[in-house]
Amino acid sequence: MLFLAGFIILIFSIILHEVAHGYMADRLGDPTARLAKRLTLNPLPHIDPLMSVLLPLLLIFSGSPVIFGAAKPVPIDPFNFREGRKDLGLVGLAGPGINLVLALGGALLAKILLLFPIPGVLDYYIYSLLKTLIFYNLLLAAFNLIPIPPLDGSRILGAILPADKARFLDFLEPYGLFILFFFLLFPIGGFSLGYLVFNLVSFWLRLLGF
Repeated sequence: MLFLAGFIILIFSIILHEVAHGYMADRLGDPTARLAKRLTLNPLPHIDPLMSVLLPLLLIFSGSPVIFGAAKPVPIDPFNFREGRKDLGLVGLAGPGINLVLALGGALLAKILLLFPIPGVLDYYIYSLLKTLIFYNLLLAAFNLIPIPPLDGSRILGAILPADKARFLDFLEPYGLFILFFFLLFPIGGFSLGYLVFNLVSFWLRLLGF
């Protein structure tokens, strides 16, 4: 039961991540996601069978320290933005941002639950689900902040770098997924993206008192 509930939490956290991208884009002048009816919490328009279901399940069952997935990316047209790369960076930040907000909200509720416990076994289940919410959302935020295209971290980095240096990220875009999975699967000199993400999540958990 807890496994199923945790998986549902992961799926909706991924969906909220994508909706946040679309909502921010809409606020910044690009209505593409709204017109495509992707600013909805209905999971059906967002679910990608491979990235939203099979990949997270495979990582969970394999005992991977890094668990991630993705919904169908919301459609965005950067030409509608008023401030180009800056707005694209804000759209990129919105996804991990909502995951961090969900994690903080879950941590607050968990602390309240410890102060005012619910009698019986329900207290254990609710606390376990809140810890799952916190962990998965911190994991999604940390993973998506990696500055390798097409992850959100590359959009944020592109907004910070001078335009001439940011173009290097555009060059990497077609190869980004290959680079990402290479560093995840084949550590070099002791460096592993999975290790980096896991340690960042552990640090955040300690800050939240978990």
